[in-house]
Amino acid sequence: MKQVTVYREAGRFAGWPANYGMWSWGDEIVLVFTVGYLDPDGGFHARDKTRPFVPMQARSLDGGETWAVAPMEVQMPGGRGLSADEHVNIDLKAGAAIAAGLARTPASCPGGIDLAHPDFAMMCARSGLGAGTTAWFYVSLDRCHSWQGPYALAMFGQTGIEARTDYLVSDTDTCALFLTAARPSGGEGGGVLCVRTEDGGKSFEALSWVATCEEGHVIMPSSARLPGGRIVTALRRAGSGEGVDRRNWIDLYASDDDGLSWDHLSTPVAETGRGGNPPAMVLLDDGRLCLVSGFRNAPFEVHARVSDDGGQTWSDPTALRSGAGNHDIGYPRAVQRADGQVAAAYYFNDDPEGERYIGATIWRP
Repeated sequence: MKQVTVYREAGRFAGWPANYGMWSWGDEIVLVFTVGYLDPDGGFHARDKTRPFVPMQARSLDGGETWAVAPMEVQMPGGRGLSADEHVNIDLKAGAAIAAGLARTPASCPGGIDLAHPDFAMMCARSGLGAGTTAWFYVSLDRCHSWQGPYALAMFGQTGIEARTDYLVSDTDTCALFLTAARPSGGEGGGVLCVRTEDGGKSFEALSWVATCEEGHVIMPSSARLPGGRIVTALRRAGSGEGVDRRNWIDLYASDDDGLSWDHLSTPVAETGRGGNPPAMVLLDDGRLCLVSGFRNAPFEVHARVSDDGGQTWSDPTALRSGAGNHDIGYPRAVQRADGQVAAAYYFNDDPEGERYIGATIWRP
């Protein structure tokens, strides 16, 4: 097991790869995350809400051993960052700029995108959380060297669409997206919706609810298609209550009809700790599933679990990185390297007063 630093700078807050994306082509890996400024008095997340968060793109050409990091070259509504509105004051929110007419609303996608192109990548983004949240996506056909978009996602009859990147490509024209929808009452995370395009991104049709909830939340899917065609989707879940009194866990759902209907399959992670943490699931070359998640209770770790039966049962957790300064960790992404090892990236801290950085672990599940 090898520990790697992707990005780390004193006084900065680097975070939440799960909100953006990670893609791989053999040993070429691209990771997107966001960077703001540290404020130890910033609350659950020690960030300075008066200063902007900027999306960053990291690229590795050696399977995650070394990384080159630069600001992501992509059009942002109002130039106000991506998927970080909940972490900044209103004058820095993309959603506020769109609502005030200070930023152009993302345009409709013209379609015709070659979704099966060997160098294809898609990244979803959003303005915030809860009612009024709008979402859009970008596409690349050159391994994330350039991006097209932003292209608007529909609301699908919901009060808000809280999109993070989770998609499965079927062919040149067809791709399923898994999107978190706001609650009908306006709060965050009322359920996860499966939608599909069959015209290269021009339009998307809502197919089904993977899962919904009346209490707590259901958010942040991570999906894979098994060799037999079954789709499995891991979801971040929370029960009722607040703070330490609220249970947080990860459930796995399965579809045998290409996303038209879903059944609960298992609970890979019974507890993800204070505030919860999303899954990052990878279908390995040998047919097993690997699931990475943060554990936000002491000893504050990033965990990995493996299933060799399509997600019905899971191994005990393996600690990928341990001993963080506090709960402000996790939000992983993961990909498999050409040699069969897995590279998982996440945000971490060594001290509650110290910078939040992007780390990675390379290991063989």
